[in-house]
Amino acid sequence: MFKNKLVLLSPIIALAVIFIFSLTLFPSVQPQPKNLPIAIVNEDEGVEIPNQPKLNMGQTIVEMMQKDSKATTDEEPAVKWIKVKTAEDAQKGMDNQKYYATLVIPKDFSAKQASLRTPAPSSPEVQIYINQGMNTAASTMAGQVLNGIVDNMNNNVRKQLLDGFEKQGATLTTKQAASLVTPITKTVTNVNEIGSNSANGNSPVSLFQPLWMASLASVAIIFVAVSKLSITNRKENLAAKFVQILMGAIVALFIGFGLTWLADGLVGFNIPQFIDTALFLTITSFSFFLMILAVLSLLGFKGIPIFVLMLFFGAPLLAVAPEMLSPFYRDWIYSWLPMRFMVEGLRELFFFGEGLTWNTPVSVLVWIGLVSMMVILGTALKRNRVKGAASDSLNK
Repeated sequence: MFKNKLVLLSPIIALAVIFIFSLTLFPSVQPQPKNLPIAIVNEDEGVEIPNQPKLNMGQTIVEMMQKDSKATTDEEPAVKWIKVKTAEDAQKGMDNQKYYATLVIPKDFSAKQASLRTPAPSSPEVQIYINQGMNTAASTMAGQVLNGIVDNMNNNVRKQLLDGFEKQGATLTTKQAASLVTPITKTVTNVNEIGSNSANGNSPVSLFQPLWMASLASVAIIFVAVSKLSITNRKENLAAKFVQILMGAIVALFIGFGLTWLADGLVGFNIPQFIDTALFLTITSFSFFLMILAVLSLLGFKGIPIFVLMLFFGAPLLAVAPEMLSPFYRDWIYSWLPMRFMVEGLRELFFFGEGLTWNTPVSVLVWIGLVSMMVILGTALKRNRVKGAASDSLNK
């Protein structure tokens, strides 16, 4: 028993398995944002004060936020502030999934803040927009950052007002006292909403696992069935490959429409565009089917562990925003995961009002399928040459 190499190596194998599967846990343990893109729109026109330079508190706030976000060490800042000219441009950016949130400082911000020192104060108001559909956890964190900034602004303004009133020995009016409670008000608006059910925000990720497993299982079944056929020439080999591809397309239709029906009718996900979603999942499943079949055509069943590991590594990563991943996971694992295009495409369908168009997720999935199809047909020709060479040597 102890002469068996596998028995002797079992402790090392066990340690390797622990190491591999522990790597799948790291991305979901206390993820910290790095360069989380948040738009800031300063429309403040400022206010003229006699014998003083023009006061523009909006510009001052923007400069302070950018200064505070700059890293004092070698680490990247948590937030990347992006100045946008107008609220309309910021909205377009959120619709294009560029920003997780937006802070808008209105035109009359400085004028209203200056009025807080007068007997008739008018509280300035800022608008906060949370881009929910982009990523639930990251957009929530972006909202917390903006709310915290407004709270700090209130604390500073309140302290300045109280110090000024104390130096003047002024008696506060009822309105002035009320304005001190919340000198700067805020309006928080969710855009590209995920709906009342918070689980809807993770629905694109939740649909990945059943689709991936269904595609993997169908490839394995069809691959085994075809491998048992008696194939004697190149024509039969190519025909068998075409049959595999055709069966994959049929299976993908069942997976795409079946999964959409189950998610919408039984699970309770809010799927606003049933046909578009079903067709997108069909394209996704067919792309995955072809990719897996291409690898199995090259490696045989030795390639199955590759896709099992992709499942274990991919599932936790897909739920985390790229800005909340470490550089290693973001650049070397997440960037190379083909299933991330499925999640991105579903987000556009579910939360951003996009129909099924030739966008980046669809085009990448189609190219994955086309390249995989070429590999599948290429392996048929290669195997035929090997068989032909073997038969020639036997004849000699």
